[in-house]
This record gives sequence, structure tokens and C-alpha cells, in this order.
Amino acid sequence: MAKIFDKMFINVLIMGFAFMLVFTAFQTCGMIENIVIKSMNKQYTNYDGDGYISLAIVYAVFAISNWIAPSIISILGAKISMLIGGFCYSLFIGNFFFPQTWILYLASVIIGFGASIFWTGQGNFLTINSDSETMSRNSGVFWALLQCSLLFGNIFVYFKFQGKEEIDEKTRYVVFGVLLVVSLIGLALLLFLRYNKSSSINIQNSEVSGTAGAIDELKKAVSLLKTKEMMCLAITFLYTGFELSFFSGVYGTAVGFTNQLGADAKKFVGISGICIGIGEIIGGALFGILGKKTNKFGRDPVILLGFIVHVLTFFAIYINLPAKSPFLDSPVIQPTIIPSSVALAMICAFGLGFGDACYNTQIYSILGSVYSEDSAPAFALFKFFQSIAAAIAFFYSTKLILPFQLLILIIFAVMGTFTFWYVEWTQYIESTKKTVNSKQDVGQEVK
Repeated sequence: MAKIFDKMFINVLIMGFAFMLVFTAFQTCGMIENIVIKSMNKQYTNYDGDGYISLAIVYAVFAISNWIAPSIISILGAKISMLIGGFCYSLFIGNFFFPQTWILYLASVIIGFGASIFWTGQGNFLTINSDSETMSRNSGVFWALLQCSLLFGNIFVYFKFQGKEEIDEKTRYVVFGVLLVVSLIGLALLLFLRYNKSSSINIQNSEVSGTAGAIDELKKAVSLLKTKEMMCLAITFLYTGFELSFFSGVYGTAVGFTNQLGADAKKFVGISGICIGIGEIIGGALFGILGKKTNKFGRDPVILLGFIVHVLTFFAIYINLPAKSPFLDSPVIQPTIIPSSVALAMICAFGLGFGDACYNTQIYSILGSVYSEDSAPAFALFKFFQSIAAAIAFFYSTKLILPFQLLILIIFAVMGTFTFWYVEWTQYIESTKKTVNSKQDVGQEVK
């Protein structure tokens, strides 16, 4: 048993480091994309790409592709699916070497599809390498490793963007060249993932393989969606999508376009990304790795903490940054409720990351325990709702000023928190009933 456990945990570690490298490249890319594209629009007369539209396409295709992702995984297996999906991330990063608008949007479509099998494969592989006792720890370890990606790439960006009001061609080539190499190294790490007999059966998640297994996985996803618990969790998933788009694409842009923070405010995009990463890592460590000690009273107190942190953070952002900062790179100082503060902006970045970790570690935990037999379709539904919300958010981010974006986040934070609590409490009541019934059955047998 110890051997299998060790092998499983090594798999989780390898996958965590691989995702850390791939997302060191992609998350850094996502945070700087809009600022880099704004500079490219000025440098190339025929280039009129839009970073928010690109990311909206990514998440819209991601959402749609999640319906077929479990079927693909049932045919190819989680490892091959993650390799193909990871390669799509590298292709997207490579598009920034070619200043053509159609290439940007085509790459956005490709990565949207790749992300669906990358993440659904990850959820499936994590589940089959965990059990009821190790799921919380393994998801926390994976989450903490993944969020380290926000540190390294953004430190690099901070130094490369320092002193630059516009991102020139040479800087862009260096930054995206390094990010491309990092993503390919992460992809190579996935080759070292190993299967064992028990996991190879669970990867298919069905005794039927091939086309029949693929259709079976699609049916399972549809059946899960019809359940009351999954419909409730869908609201929580939507909230994580809205706040994902905000901290991964909108907030960094808003900081970079706030010239009250200095003429070279774009360098703070990297620092804000680092602070988000620190919040994610601390949250992942507290409520994932140390889950047994910090989750003594269930998942709902952690969700409540994430909710409080996010609401306070949204209010602080509202008073600290200009209303038009998410999309207006203006030489004119834009008004704010209080004088814009770099320190407060970085504290808010930390709050965004910490709150996100609170929600995501508990979502991973509840999906891994409640849907352990149907992990691929359950994680696919999670990513479907999360990515459709992110796509919607990136579309409205081109038009809605900051206060309205924050209002949408608060509304969905309230709804998503209550729906998660409902599912958690329902599961607790059901498990209590099962325990009582089993004790009664044992008692009758003794009599």
C-alpha cells in the first residue's frame, strides 16, 4: 500500500510542477496580454487585436469544448490528453511573435480547446491518484505548486517592463521567447507521469472503451448537470469564472493603466501578479495541504472566509483605482475616491489570490469526494461553467467601467457562497444519516 501511495503522490508532484511551468508562461501571458497588444496596435498599422476579446474567445471555446473533453479523455487517457492540451498553450504563447490579428484569434480558439482537455485530464488524474484521506492534501499540494507560476513569470516581467511606458518589439520577443521555453519544459515533465493498474482502470472511468466509452462520458456529464447539487454548485463555479477573469486579466491592466501610480506603472503589473500568487499559495497551503487541521468544521467556514476577503478587497479596489482603468490607457490623471496607493493595490492583489484559493481548494475537495466515481465529467462541468463566466466577463470588460464589474462580482459572490453551503450541508446530513443507519444495522445483526 505504501508503494502505491508513494507512486500516486509522486504523480501529483510531477503534475503540479508541470502545470506550474506551463502556467508560469500562460498566466503571465494573460496578465500582460492586453498591455502588450495595446503597444502592438501602435507599432503595426494592420494589427488591431484586442486582449480582452482574445481571452473571451479562449474561455468561450474552453466552455464549449468541456462537453466533449471527458469523451476525449476516455479514448486517449488523461496523460496523452494533458500533453496535447499543454502543447496548445505553447502555440498560443508563440503567436505573439507574429503580429497578425487573425493569428491571435486563431491561437485563442486553439488554446480554448486545448485547455478543456488539459484541465479535465488534470482533474481526472488527480482523483485517480488520491483517495478520501489524501484528496484534500493532494489538491492543496497541486494548487500551491500551480500558483507558484504567478511568482516567477511576474518577477521576470517586473524587471523587463521597468521604466517602459510602451512595450517595444525587442522586449516582447525576449519576454515571450522565455515564456515559450518555460511552457515546453513543463510539457516535457508530463512525460514522466506513471500509471498503475488501479489508475489505468479509473482513467477510463468506465468498463467501456473507445467510441462507446466516449458517448457514455458525455451522458454522465448531462446526467450530473440535471442533479440539484450540481446545479447549485454551478452558481459557485460561475463566480470563480467571473473573479478568475478579473484577477488574471482585468486587475493587472487596471493597475498598469493607473498613472497615479507613476509614469511606468506597467511595472506594477508584475508585482500585482506576484502578490496574487502569494495569496493563492498561502490559501492553498492553509486549506489544502493543512486541510485536516484547518478544515475541522467542514468546508463552509473556508468559503465564508474567502467571501469576506473578496468583498473587502472589491471595496478597496473600488476606492483605489480609476473607474475607466481596465480599458483606458490615458495620459490624463483619472479621478479616484482616494489617492491611488501602490501598497493598497498590492494588498488587494493578495486578497484576490487568497480568496480565490479559498473557493477553489474547497471546490476541488467537494468534487473529489462527492463525485469520485465520475471525476472526469464533474471536473468538466466545473470548468465549463467557470470558463463560460470568464468568457462573458472578458467581453463585458471592454465596455463596463470598474464599479459595475465589481458589482457583478459581489452579486455572484453572495449567490455562489450560499449555493456551496447548501450542497455542503446537504452532503453532511446525508453522510450523518448513512452513519446512523449503518450503526442501527450493526446493532440489529448483533441482536
